[in-house]
Amino acid sequence: MEELERYSRQLSIIGREGQEKLRNSTALVVGVGGLGSAVTTYLVASGIGKLLIVDPEVVELSNLNRQVIHWVRDLGRAKVESAKEKLKELNPEVEVVPIKAKLSEVVDEVVKEADVVIDALDNWDARHLLNEYCVKYGKVLIHAAVNEAYGQLMTVVPSKGPCLKCVFPNIRGGPRPTPVLGPAPGVLGALEAIEAIKAITGYGELAVGKLVLIDMKLMSFSVVKVRRNPNCSVCSAIK
Repeated sequence: MEELERYSRQLSIIGREGQEKLRNSTALVVGVGGLGSAVTTYLVASGIGKLLIVDPEVVELSNLNRQVIHWVRDLGRAKVESAKEKLKELNPEVEVVPIKAKLSEVVDEVVKEADVVIDALDNWDARHLLNEYCVKYGKVLIHAAVNEAYGQLMTVVPSKGPCLKCVFPNIRGGPRPTPVLGPAPGVLGALEAIEAIKAITGYGELAVGKLVLIDMKLMSFSVVKVRRNPNCSVCSAIK
């Protein structure tokens, strides 16, 4: 009865079957910063069964203008532990597994375990690594990135559309720290959570073969069609 009340507003959309799929699924979120704050919160609120969160960093004062899952009392604390505490208070029924490690140290095991993978990272080297393993294991990867008040989103379903390497073959590294308007990652993180719920439940249409561009300065949204690269070094061998 408590479960029916907690999820009552979305049960009319995804049904009990969809809710059951969420409860039986594992999501991996890599990065518990601005994007990760939003996507983890909404996935836990929606009733995902298990959430793996990976991040090697600790909370710093400069994080707090956008990484809203972390508070002043968390300064110096591991981000994954800070996030787990808030997420368990939000929904104690969800299993939250904090992994304080660099992605490169755990990528194989965490991607294999997940049903859906969310890129909440802030650098392209790690994004490309995550993309490679998602293609390797046939996992849905939801990508988002933010710079200033601009953001982008796309979903990778291996064999059904382009991977990140197809669309962004030459992007590496990037300026650090990235300038970000505080609420901007929250917008993209919420959209990532929606894509993850859709991927798990089958509701709606995923952003496969689409690069969604958001200009929050001018408040405009556009969609660019993107295609697989037949010579892609990551996904071209997949039929």
